[in-house]
Amino acid sequence: MISFKIAAQTACFVQPIKKALHTAANLGCNGVQIDARSELKPTDLSDTGLRQLRKILTDLNLRVSSVAFPTRRGYSNSTDLQPRLEATVAAMQLASRLGARILISNLGPLPVAENSNERATLVEAMQSLATHGDRLGVRLAVQTAAPAQQLADFLADLPAGTLALDLHPARLIAQGESPAGFVGIAGQYIAHVHATDGVHDLAAGQGVEVELGRGTADFPELLGMLEEYGYRDWLTIERRNSRQPIEDISNAVKYLRSL
Repeated sequence: MISFKIAAQTACFVQPIKKALHTAANLGCNGVQIDARSELKPTDLSDTGLRQLRKILTDLNLRVSSVAFPTRRGYSNSTDLQPRLEATVAAMQLASRLGARILISNLGPLPVAENSNERATLVEAMQSLATHGDRLGVRLAVQTAAPAQQLADFLADLPAGTLALDLHPARLIAQGESPAGFVGIAGQYIAHVHATDGVHDLAAGQGVEVELGRGTADFPELLGMLEEYGYRDWLTIERRNSRQPIEDISNAVKYLRSL
């Protein structure tokens, strides 16, 4: 039995949120990841709704592992940045109200030039969000297409604890990167892990998401590496491109429990 906690991304079930919670519990998950853009918006959750949702979670013995807030633009893009920051803070507040300690978002392109306006904008945005996160008890973990070494160098230049990373093996494989290589370079900054898998389709020239354990992500190796970095937290199963997501997520839970 592994020491990691297993969650499922409820949006993958394509069900109303309450039904999705029951599905996750029935599959043996410890928690769920909720999408704050398309599934449960901060403005949609009243105090009464929050109490009802908490009761359902308690009754099902589930926790909210993380909240996802995928932005359309990154934080180095100054266009409409202030509303984007305010929306991210609102998602952080939602995560805090739900008892989640991680907010997953999209960093966007990582400006390489250290003295560029875009990089300065990004640093200022991350420091602002970190301040709000510290107050709310929520840490921002980001996804981006930037190479692992560039990410590690960027995070090393920020004050400690400002920003964390989300490990998403399927996306890394689609970008032509090695998940194990990513962990080896930036493992100390990983604060959340998506349990996803993929293969690189040579004919199509692109990465393809596949059922967990059937792709090129070596999860026994990845989990061993993560443990060396002290990671003992959530593995959130995501299965988007499937005709049978519930069955695939059920198999993924069993697969992770078997490691």
